[in-house]
Amino acid sequence: MWVVIFKARIKKLDAQYFASAEQMRELAKAQYGCLGFESCTEGDQEIAISYWPDEQSIKAWHADPEHRTVQGLGKARWYQNYSVEVLELKRRYQGNL
Repeated sequence: MWVVIFKARIKKLDAQYFASAEQMRELAKAQYGCLGFESCTEGDQEIAISYWPDEQSIKAWHADPEHRTVQGLGKARWYQNYSVEVLELKRRYQGNL
């Protein structure tokens, strides 16, 4: 399994951002095999973590034309800066307490 960690400093989020984020999550899952998605915003910081079956799926998702358009909006309107980390997940632990 692979993981993409997206971190950003928020400039300003608007209604189009929230609609686009939901649409992009659904597209990633339906067409590119995204296995799951988690996000959190606190103050002006956002972190989003997505899970993928393989690196090829991530690359295909990154190249999607609709995703590229939304990325451009993020750079121009919603974020001050961002970083992306792509990692291969070696182990995962889970438990019920």
